[in-house]
Amino acid sequence: MTTSGTSARDTGVCARFVQVSDQQVPSPNPWSPLKISSAEIEKEIQRLADGESGLDGRRAASIVHPLSTDPGLGLAPGVDVTIEVLKPGEQTVVVRRNSSQVEIGIRGAGTVEAGGQTFGLRELDVCTIPSMKAYRHRNDSSDLWVRLSYSNAPLLTKLGVHYAEQLTGDDAEPDIGRAEGRAAASGNSATDGDYTREKAPDFPIADSGARMRGYEFLVDIEAVPNDALNWPWTEVTRHLSSEVGDGKRTIMALYNPATGRRQGATHSFFVTAARMPAGTPARRVDRGHRHTSMAINYHFSGAGSSVVDGEEIDWAAGDLLLSAPGWREHSHHPGPEGCGVFTVQDHPLQIAMESLIWQEDMYGPILTLGAEAGQTGYVGPREAGD
Repeated sequence: MTTSGTSARDTGVCARFVQVSDQQVPSPNPWSPLKISSAEIEKEIQRLADGESGLDGRRAASIVHPLSTDPGLGLAPGVDVTIEVLKPGEQTVVVRRNSSQVEIGIRGAGTVEAGGQTFGLRELDVCTIPSMKAYRHRNDSSDLWVRLSYSNAPLLTKLGVHYAEQLTGDDAEPDIGRAEGRAAASGNSATDGDYTREKAPDFPIADSGARMRGYEFLVDIEAVPNDALNWPWTEVTRHLSSEVGDGKRTIMALYNPATGRRQGATHSFFVTAARMPAGTPARRVDRGHRHTSMAINYHFSGAGSSVVDGEEIDWAAGDLLLSAPGWREHSHHPGPEGCGVFTVQDHPLQIAMESLIWQEDMYGPILTLGAEAGQTGYVGPREAGD
């Protein structure tokens, strides 16, 4: 490989030219799987509870993979998982940021306010906090309130565009008290003029389907409402199998209609709730499946093991596992008492980038999900429907 440099006269910044025509075709280079045990999580919860809260009112610690590097530390590339603790009576300051979040309650209860929505979050409840919706958390119970919060902040940090601000006083209450927030008060002087999306030029080019459009389409994108949502466990559990042979699904996605074809809970993450009942026949240890989206499992009941590229990893209730670093072959095997698992994947983000390749059967085709006909006939990983 050869390189050469050139300098920008005005800034003094030097660029490089890197020869790439003689390099081998790149292949995925995923991180290793990583388990964070329930004991480790409990120890960190206690440390946070015993210490002082931050200026933002939070008691929080991010779980960082040993291969993660600044900027944008996380448990998986572009993804962080934060242990969030609030003691009784505590609340956070109002914040808004352009990263989005999925939160899972793992102990106690509290109240989430986000973009005009207010709801309780108890153990095993799941909620979302959309980008740029003002939010805060309040523990109005008599016990510790603990959550796992997943976000795409590390990806935005890598890109140098993660934005966040604290809102206080007169700024905070209007934003957190209505869904439209500041946008309603900002106005748009061009709304009634000639330079709107509806009046912008839009021309076909050649005969391939290509078009040319006015700048208005770039800066006045059609808005899709995306409210904070919550999935109370008391309702979710009714739709999951609880006994062998009851005819219910063992895995289902928590779906936010705002994400459309990306099938997400947020535009970056999908979340699945899975429950394998006690007595479910053991799955033969065989080839797994793989996908470029990463997967992080929180096991809330039962025990079992996962096999990731030939490495067997035992897990039990309360363990968190980076079980599927992108493109590593993996399979999951509940024990005789069954299990319950929440899985978070960056599936919607990869669909949007048209980078989501998926191989459900290791002897079958590699498909680009969302860009061609997908894997049909499956009701769970490598499980065919009737």
